[in-house]
Amino acid sequence: MTTPKSEFLKTMTERGFFHQCSDLAGLDKLAEDGQIVAYVGYDCTAPSLHVGSLISIMMLAWLQKLGGKPIALMGGGTTRVGDPSGKDETRQMRSIEEIEANKNGIKQVFAKFLQFGEGRSDGLMVDNADWLAPLNYIEFLRDVGRHFSVNRMLTMDSAKLRLDREQELSFIEFNYMLLQAYDFVELNRRYGTNVQMGGSDQWGNIVTGIDLGRRMGVKDPLYALTCPLLTTASGAKMGKTAAGAIWLNEAQLSAYDYWQFWRNTEDADVSRFLKLFTFLPLAEIAKLEQLQGSEINEAKKVLATEATALLHGREKAEAAAETARKTFEQGALASDLPTVEIPQADLDLGLGVLSAFVKAGLVASNSEARRQIQGGGLKVNDETVTNDKASLSRSDATATGFIKLSLGKKKHVLLKPV
Repeated sequence: MTTPKSEFLKTMTERGFFHQCSDLAGLDKLAEDGQIVAYVGYDCTAPSLHVGSLISIMMLAWLQKLGGKPIALMGGGTTRVGDPSGKDETRQMRSIEEIEANKNGIKQVFAKFLQFGEGRSDGLMVDNADWLAPLNYIEFLRDVGRHFSVNRMLTMDSAKLRLDREQELSFIEFNYMLLQAYDFVELNRRYGTNVQMGGSDQWGNIVTGIDLGRRMGVKDPLYALTCPLLTTASGAKMGKTAAGAIWLNEAQLSAYDYWQFWRNTEDADVSRFLKLFTFLPLAEIAKLEQLQGSEINEAKKVLATEATALLHGREKAEAAAETARKTFEQGALASDLPTVEIPQADLDLGLGVLSAFVKAGLVASNSEARRQIQGGGLKVNDETVTNDKASLSRSDATATGFIKLSLGKKKHVLLKPV
C-alpha cells in the first residue's frame, strides 16, 4: 500500500482504522484538497449504540478534526427493514414508535464526539426516513431497482451466508442493500456526500451504492472506506462481555463501569486500543507501549480514563479512576460505586444471595451465580459466599447503609435498601 499524502488517510493508516478503500489515490487527493464529506449509517435497533460502533464514530471525529465534514446517518427508515449483514436469522421487526425512541437515545452519543452546525466542517445528523418513508414503491423499483442484478445480490455476503446455511432470508431483508445504496445517492444529491465509511462487513453494500450512483448519473466519484471489525487479542467480539453489551449511553451503562471495561483490556490490546479509541498523540502512546510487566496496568488506566473522558467528560472519567483506586488499591468502600436500590421489604423477608447478585446485574441468572459461588467468585461485604442458599437481611448493611456485592476482584455494586 502506497503511503498516503493526506493527513486524514495517514491517520487512518497509522492508528489502525484502515481496512479497505475503493480508490486510495482518488480518496487521498480528495482528502488533501479538504473535500471529503463522509457518512456512516447507524440503524436504530436499540436505545443506545455499543462500543462496537465506536471505531466508526472515531473515524468521523478524526475526519472533522482534519478538516472534513462528517455526517451521522440515523437509520429511521432502514431499521424498519433490518440489515441481514452478519446475521444468522431475521431481525425482530420494530414499531415506528420504538425506532423513534431508539433514535433519540442514539443521538445523545454523537454530541460528545462531533461538533454540529452550519460551518464547512461542522457535522450533520440526518435520518434516512426523510427520503425512504415517502418513496412510491413502483417508482422506486423503476428508478432504482432496475439497476440491481439479482444474480450479483445473491453473491453478497449478507445473502450468501443465509443461503449457504439454508436459513431463511426474507424478501424485505433482501431489499436492504437497495435502500442502503440509495442512501448514498440521496446523501450525495442533498449534501454532496462523496464517501461512505463503515465496518468491513459493509463493504459489499457500500460499493453497491457507488455503482448505483454511477448508474443514476452522479457526476463526481464516490468512495468506500472501511475499518476492521474488531476482536480482542483472545478472539472475543469487541463490545460484548459475559455481562452483556458495553453501551455508550450512561442510562444503560455507568461511567464507572465503562471505565472498568477499558481498564480490563487484555495486555496485547492496550497499544492498539490507545490508537483507536483515544486522541492521544502517537508519540505519547509509543512511550506507554514501552511499559512491561505490571507497569502495563498504568497504560490501561490511561486508556480507561482517556476513553471515558471522550464519552462521559473528564470529570466523570477522573472520578471513576479515583473510585477504582480507593476500591482496589486502598480497599475502601467508595460511595460512588454503581448502586442498585432494593426495597427494605425484600431484606425483611430475606433476599436470596443468588437473587441479590442477579438484581445487582453482576450475573445474568441464578445458575450463573451458583457457578460463581462454586468457584469462589462472589463476595458480600468482602466475605466470600460459600452457601448458595444464604439470604441477605438488614443486618448485612454496613455502617454506610450499603451492602457491597463483588464479582471477582474488579466488579462491585452497592445494594441500597430503600
